[in-house]
Amino acid sequence: MILGIGIDVVHVYRLKRWEKIPGLFQRFFHDDELRVALPKGEAGILSLAARFAAKEAFGKALGTGLHGLSLKEIAVMNDELGKPQLHLYGRAQESLERLGGKNVFISLSHERDNALAVVVIERD
Repeated sequence: MILGIGIDVVHVYRLKRWEKIPGLFQRFFHDDELRVALPKGEAGILSLAARFAAKEAFGKALGTGLHGLSLKEIAVMNDELGKPQLHLYGRAQESLERLGGKNVFISLSHERDNALAVVVIERD
């Protein structure tokens, strides 16, 4: 049973501006996300934009937004085949459990100016 669906779009130029502000990426992204994305240059910025959209989409799928959550508690990482997966920590994981969610499905897309994400939360 689907408990929530969220979608979000991020303009890539926003992340390009953030890149110039020391410490801002570290405020919004998990260390693992940055370790993988930043060495990729422009492609990494696209990747981070899609991941930021996924974090926002997760809040929408919860039905509560991101109130009380830290974006660093939500990490989007790719498995060995490249499939994106949400890794939740702390209050983000607790919020999913309170909702009764067991499975989280995510889809990301990006192209030049925009990145988007869809998140679906499912009960067992």
